Amino acid sequence: MRHLMSPLDFSVEELEKLFILANEIEKDPDRFKEKCKGKKLATCFYEPSTRTRLSFEAAMINLGGSVIGFSDANSSSAAKGESVSDTIRVISCFADICAMRHPKEGAPMVAASKSSIPVINAGDGGHQHPTQTLTDLLTIRSLRGNIKNFTIGLCGDLKFGRTVHSLINALMRYPGIKFIFISPPELKVPDYITSALVDKGIEYKEVISLEEVMSELDFLYMTRVQRERFFNEEDYVRLKDFYILNKEKMALAKDDMLVLHPLPRVNEISVDVDDDPRAAYFKQVKYGVYVRMALILTLLELV
Repeated sequence: MRHLMSPLDFSVEELEKLFILANEIEKDPDRFKEKCKGKKLATCFYEPSTRTRLSFEAAMINLGGSVIGFSDANSSSAAKGESVSDTIRVISCFADICAMRHPKEGAPMVAASKSSIPVINAGDGGHQHPTQTLTDLLTIRSLRGNIKNFTIGLCGDLKFGRTVHSLINALMRYPGIKFIFISPPELKVPDYITSALVDKGIEYKEVISLEEVMSELDFLYMTRVQRERFFNEEDYVRLKDFYILNKEKMALAKDDMLVLHPLPRVNEISVDVDDDPRAAYFKQVKYGVYVRMALILTLLELV
């Protein structure tokens, strides 16, 4: 039995097998519609989510399985003080696999250490969001044909953004990736990430201006400034509109540059960008279901 706490829990070779399976599911979903018949997925979400929770639930239902769980800590025994360790022991009696989101870094890891079923980290605080990273990698691979030799700009909240941290760590393992970090000084990427890039000899640069680097990018990964990660409202209000991607900025980009976003967006991408063929963030949502279907099948050893 294995769990997924970080994108690095799977080797590059294992990820390639996962992505091939996800593409097979995309091409022939009927072939997989009863693979999880009789199996149950528990979604234990201690903080709000739309895409991730519904994507997991859709994935399991598409595989012929069923879903139990909760979407708010206040509707679970956590509101009575039950520990994550005890919760997962109970959930293990009801379900075959669990997807857990928690505001505290490391909580899914604690759950995995006490669980008798596979646990998937569906986001833990500002730390990791591995299934979003798998979604991002599958999107890049499916739309570009491979995961190598490109320049990616990551823009917005690079300090608290768990999706950004997970994606950078995952992309470090692929050849020829150049990183451009675009953020205000207050939201710059953490030092431990840039130190890892230096140690591996991977090229990166940090800038404040998005317009300055648009023409260099093969991918632009936009992120929202996350109100829930700020300690005071004043800092959030000051930084929330620092970057807004619009048609004027898109005109500076390559014809084949693709825009990604983990969603939800607030106003960091103007709606007038949605009709641009380079906008790939809603395609990402579809790939998220396919990769979670592939992950569930893999962790349950049904392929």
